[in-house]
Amino acid sequence: MRRLLLALPFALLPLAVAHAAQEHDHDHEHGSLAAHEHGVGRLNAALDGQTLDLELESPAMNLVGFEHVATTDADKAKVAAARAQLEKPLTLFNLPKAAGCVVATQKLESPLFGDKPHADDDHDEDGHGKDAKGEHHHDHSEIHAHYHFTCSAPGALTSLDLANIFNTFPATQKIQVQLIGPSGQQGVEVTAKAAALKF
Repeated sequence: MRRLLLALPFALLPLAVAHAAQEHDHDHEHGSLAAHEHGVGRLNAALDGQTLDLELESPAMNLVGFEHVATTDADKAKVAAARAQLEKPLTLFNLPKAAGCVVATQKLESPLFGDKPHADDDHDEDGHGKDAKGEHHHDHSEIHAHYHFTCSAPGALTSLDLANIFNTFPATQKIQVQLIGPSGQQGVEVTAKAAALKF
């Protein structure tokens, strides 16, 4: 009987390992989806004194309608149009004129803009590798926009209205916002119907 009890944990070990691997894959799958979900963008906003930092991350699908590198003239025009909109952050984020915000720096990054993928993009999370040419079998292109503003009257920044993002990029259904301002930190999810949030 004692020998049977000692053998039992070893007999169950393969099942436990398989279950753990399945759980890991399941969690990993959901992690990937949460990180890259069509229709969902992410915005980090921080107001500190006269400095406003905004960092918008979105699947390219939300902004241009596809995620592959543009090869046709029509696709290239869509990428150029999206980039032109992203290069006007004062309009895109509808910052109140009374706040006196000016763009100190801005940076747009995406494989669609000809940027090289980050080192951690060399392999896909879902097991798709690269082919012999080094290209991904499955695209998950993101567009990252980083804006740094200096505001002469930051007290006038009482809210952040993201309606223009939804109007400009209608494939964006919701934006998950992490906001740090004078009243503390908050996590909010905004939609086109409720696109404003308070600092």
